[in-house]
Amino acid sequence: MPGGDAREAAKTVTGSLERLPYLPELPARGPGADMIGRTAGLLVEVYAHVEPSGWRISDRPGRDTRRARSWLGEDLDALEEFTQGYEGALKVSAVGPWTLAAALELRNGEAALSDPGACRDLTASLAEGLRGHLADVRRRVPGARIVLQLDEPSLTAVLRGSVKTASGYRTHSAVDRAVVEGALRDIIDAAGAAGTGAAGGAQEDGTPVVVHSCAPDVPFALLRRAGAAGIACDFSLLTERDDEAIGEAVEGGTTLFAGVVPGTDGPLSDPAGSVMGVRTLWRRLGLNPGTLSESVVITPACGLAGASPDYARKVLAHCVRAAGSLADNPE
Repeated sequence: MPGGDAREAAKTVTGSLERLPYLPELPARGPGADMIGRTAGLLVEVYAHVEPSGWRISDRPGRDTRRARSWLGEDLDALEEFTQGYEGALKVSAVGPWTLAAALELRNGEAALSDPGACRDLTASLAEGLRGHLADVRRRVPGARIVLQLDEPSLTAVLRGSVKTASGYRTHSAVDRAVVEGALRDIIDAAGAAGTGAAGGAQEDGTPVVVHSCAPDVPFALLRRAGAAGIACDFSLLTERDDEAIGEAVEGGTTLFAGVVPGTDGPLSDPAGSVMGVRTLWRRLGLNPGTLSESVVITPACGLAGASPDYARKVLAHCVRAAGSLADNPE
C-alpha cells in the first residue's frame, strides 16, 4: 500500500475487503518496511543490514533489523486494532525463499543464490520465522483463518538462470527445478498449508499458502507440486501457452488469484470489463462458468505501493465489485 500511516492503511484494507483483508506493507517508510527488509526481519538466527547495493547478511542483529521488526510490530498493532471481533480469512505476506536468495547478498556482495548452502540456511530460517509470525497473527486476531502469500517475483529468473551477478556482466546459474520445488515445499509445510480452498471455507489443520509471481511464465505445475493452495499472477502476462497448466491447476482445486486491475494510477474500466478476460479464459478452457466464484479471486496486478492513496482505495473497491460481477454473471 502507498503512504506511511499503518493505521490508515489497516483501516482502508479492512473497511474495503470484507472477505479477504490483509496485513498491509508500507515500503514508502524506507528500509525495513520494504518487502525484502520486512522478511529479513522475520528470519531466525540470520540477520541483514542495508548496504548501498541492497540488503546484506550480517553476523548479528543491528539497527536495520530492529527497524524492520519495529515497522512490522506497528503494522500488526494497527491490524489488530481494526480486526477486533473479525472472523474469516486474513492474508499475510512474506517474500519466498528464492526471491529472498536472489535479493540478499553474502558478505562478498554476491547474491545468496550463488551458494547452495546459504540457500538452504535461508529456507530453514524463513520457515522458522514464518511459524512464529503466523502464531503471532493468530494470537492477535483469534477469529482469523490465516492465508499466507509468498511473494516470488524472481522465481522465473531463478529457474531460467537470468539473475545477474554483482558485476552485472554474468548471471547466476539456473537452479534445478527439483531444488526450487523442494525449498518451496519446505516453507509451505512449515506453514502447515491445508492445500484446499485458499480463499474461504473452514481452516483445516494449517495455513493455506498462495504463491504470487508478477513475472511471465509462472511455473504453475511446479507450484502445485510444491503444495501451493493458490497461485497469484499478473493476468495480462498470461498467454495461451499457460492454458493447459492453468486448467489442470483449477481442476485440481488450486485457487487462481487473477491480477486484472492495474496497480498504478490510471483509468479503471467498469467492473464487468475488468473480468472479461477471466470469463474468456474459462470458455477457452471449457471450464464450468459456475465454478468461477469458487476458483478465482480478483486482485490488483501487483502491489499498490506505487499508486496514490486515493487510487489504491478505488482499486480495492473496484476488485470487490469486479468479483461480484463475476459471481453474479459468470457467463
